[in-house]
Amino acid sequence: MLPRPSLSLLPRFCSFLPFATMSSKTNTFHLQQPLNYRAGARIQPVDGSHSEEVYEPATGRVMGKFLFSGEKEVDLAVQSAKAAFKIWSQKSGMERSRVLLEAARIIRERREEIATMETINNGKSIFEARVDVDISWQCLEYYAGLAGAIAGQHIQLPGGSFAYTRREALGVCVGIGAWNYPFQIACWKSAPALACGNAMIYKPSPLTPISVVMLAEIFTQAGVPNGLFNVVQGGAATGQFLCQHRDVAKVSFTGSVPTGIKIMEMSAKGIKPVTLELGGKSPLIIFSDSILENAVNGALMANFLTQGEVCCNGTRVFVQREILEAFTEEVVKRTQKIKIGDPLLEDTRMGGLISRPHLERVLGFITQAKEQGAKVLCGGDLYVPDDPKLKNGYYMRPCVLGDCRDDMTCVKEEIFGPVMSILPFDTEEEVLERANNTTFGLAGGVFTRDIQRAHRVVAALQAGMCFINNYNISPVELPFGGYKMSGFGRENGRAAMEYYSQLKTVCVEMGDVESVF
Repeated sequence: MLPRPSLSLLPRFCSFLPFATMSSKTNTFHLQQPLNYRAGARIQPVDGSHSEEVYEPATGRVMGKFLFSGEKEVDLAVQSAKAAFKIWSQKSGMERSRVLLEAARIIRERREEIATMETINNGKSIFEARVDVDISWQCLEYYAGLAGAIAGQHIQLPGGSFAYTRREALGVCVGIGAWNYPFQIACWKSAPALACGNAMIYKPSPLTPISVVMLAEIFTQAGVPNGLFNVVQGGAATGQFLCQHRDVAKVSFTGSVPTGIKIMEMSAKGIKPVTLELGGKSPLIIFSDSILENAVNGALMANFLTQGEVCCNGTRVFVQREILEAFTEEVVKRTQKIKIGDPLLEDTRMGGLISRPHLERVLGFITQAKEQGAKVLCGGDLYVPDDPKLKNGYYMRPCVLGDCRDDMTCVKEEIFGPVMSILPFDTEEEVLERANNTTFGLAGGVFTRDIQRAHRVVAALQAGMCFINNYNISPVELPFGGYKMSGFGRENGRAAMEYYSQLKTVCVEMGDVESVF
């Protein structure tokens, strides 16, 4: 389950942020120091010729500027990581475990500070950001526990000879993150990578460049060799330099399908393995025998976390016709009660979307849905909070769409915003065919009290992450990844260790060598 965040922690973080001046209030953060991190220190890129502004979604205010990294800076980051890898890869699993546990402890200790920074840069509520931070330290603790258990296999061969396998680190890995869970995704990628003995260079989204540098500082404080976790800031060109660098051994990417295709193409030129966690348009199937309150709660969790900007959201909500009216009425009533506003206030449950262009894109989907015959049951318009300092923030009312059809754009394409589409169905066979009629395959869910049907349905869903009578919970013990255009490879769980390591086979002859020549 999602960790239940404590509401007792009051903001107490001003002294923790040497790179900024800030207070506990929205509209006060100012970026001051560099956001690149190399060899254990914040630095400006040596060839940073292009700068970007960083925005606060809650206010629309520019918080500062930062430089993109060019090819020279990328190469310096790689060389720094290579040097650190030589040290780190020779440590035992238990030695790496102790460092990861210390990093997890520091994250717990700085929970409020990190969550606040995540809220300021991303726009999500502080309530959610605390959960993200909890999942992050849990991830490091989980892989710390697995680091000492990395082992090979012994195979007995005839005549006393034998073979064994070694699971070895890959080298310098690249992580490219998304803007919806900046700190958490960085932990999801770095924890298994470091546990296996790798180094990592991380490029966050240029929309949320701040919090991952805090993670880099935490790793250094915890005792990793300088250069083991470097941060390079930038956009598409920086990502290209990383993917095509000859000394990069693997790329892990979280983001959109079009960018994922480009990442795969660039990495293929160097025969680099990739992990791709891409988009989704996931189905949530609600049968008439469901406990209605649970189904409604599940649908809300499946659509409105992080302003609806979640790749595995169950945005196609299929409801059996017998309960369609009752379900829709309750969902609309609950959606209209969602508290929108200043994300640093304890009772806020929805903050601003990530950017003005993204907000306009989401609203454009709703306009198109109405043109195609969908009915807006609630929300779907701009929201302007009463607080004057929030008037330029990127807010909208969460939207529920009725009268939806499978051929509508809002049902087929990923909106990545707080928009739920409700679709009626009659039979299990029918809804499974419709649910799987998509190029995506990231997640899916079912609500029913019929346990046989529940397992039958999830077995038939073409998706990598499925939920029965719940949705959007993310324990780090569970592998996460998609089918079809939603990507391949897995993050979290034991499975992720396989994607950050390689297998070597050693054959040992204990007798004389026979030759046919």
